[in-house]
Amino acid sequence: MDIFEIDGPVHLSGAIDVTGSKNSTLPIMAAMLLAPGISVIPNAPDLADIRSLETLLESLGAKVHRNPDGLHINSTVIDNPVGAYEIVRKMRASICILGPLLARCGRVKVSMPGGCAIGDRPVDIHLRGVKALGAKIHLENGYIVAEAPAGGLAGTQIFLGGPFGSTVLGTDNVMMAAVTAKGTTIIESAACEPEVADLANCLNAMGAKISGIGSPRLVIEGVKELKPITYSVIGDRIEAGTFMVAAAITRSKLQINNCQLDHMLAVTDRFRQIGVAVETSNGGCEVAFDGPIRPADITTQPYPGFPTDLQAQFMALLSMAKGNSVVTEKIYPDRFMHVAELNRMAASLRKEGPNVIVAGVDKLVAAPVMASDLRASAALVLAGMAAEGTTVVQRVYHIDRGYHRIEERLNAVGAKIRRKSV
Repeated sequence: MDIFEIDGPVHLSGAIDVTGSKNSTLPIMAAMLLAPGISVIPNAPDLADIRSLETLLESLGAKVHRNPDGLHINSTVIDNPVGAYEIVRKMRASICILGPLLARCGRVKVSMPGGCAIGDRPVDIHLRGVKALGAKIHLENGYIVAEAPAGGLAGTQIFLGGPFGSTVLGTDNVMMAAVTAKGTTIIESAACEPEVADLANCLNAMGAKISGIGSPRLVIEGVKELKPITYSVIGDRIEAGTFMVAAAITRSKLQINNCQLDHMLAVTDRFRQIGVAVETSNGGCEVAFDGPIRPADITTQPYPGFPTDLQAQFMALLSMAKGNSVVTEKIYPDRFMHVAELNRMAASLRKEGPNVIVAGVDKLVAAPVMASDLRASAALVLAGMAAEGTTVVQRVYHIDRGYHRIEERLNAVGAKIRRKSV
């Protein structure tokens, strides 16, 4: 098992590139099951989660390999529409094979998904959506079994709202199932995240007919078939936001390339309230900050609100603010496992239900800490770069799920992070 040893505090400078979006790439890989032939994602990031889905697609019958020109997915043969527990348990996003396999094969059997330990994330809305298209659903020994009727799936009007708002993967699954359904499907309360729009744009490039992209109302006219394509995904806004926090927490200046600020308006608004300068620059943005950090209140919400996937990173930043902040989690109320670990580094955080009261401290102090999930691990790395001394982060396999060689990329702009096997 690998650990990170992080020396701090450090000062960063230079430029850092943002990779293709993980949360776009995963459902787009699944969407390529809909079109027999070879599809390519030129800028697919090389991440543990991506490799897990590669393994899953191969288990279905597809052939997947990386070339210098990108990730190639040959879905000519899909003869085993089963998402096995041994693969699916590693990553919740594996559920995104449900919609395309149901549409292509007429039947799919997929294990109930696993993933990060950040609270209950049920798939009932996914199932409600494909059931509305005519699928029959039942559970069998921990597996979801979905079967299309003899005449195939049929378009209808579907409401996908849930107790915490819209569902990204649920919208993805229903959209992929509906693109070849007979007639017109209308999805109300669809997720509006840029990654959902990216999937819709990819599907349209494959021959689908989807309108209302980026809005909570998607209209899908069913088509007979889709064609394989080459498609580049958008930049990863969560990775971009993480690097922006890295600049702020170390009181540095960074050029962040392949960063689309129009996908991050809520994030840049919070940065500017804190006192961090964020400006469009050279196809990305420049982040500059020399402190002090001002306090701010943050509430996570569905897009275009503040993203839950940046909550932990911002909490690390606000822990050093001059004053008190409140962080409210409205997407995954239990997503606070990083609180105890940041407190080990001399932060002053108090959890009260879905809120964390952040009393800013003058400095963070290095300590051994343990990553609990993907974004919490990123927060601990950021805190380690700002803390005095050498921080040891255990279980960094979590961060490898969503950040490609993050230690090498941060070291190139001034960080001091060592990966070691223990």
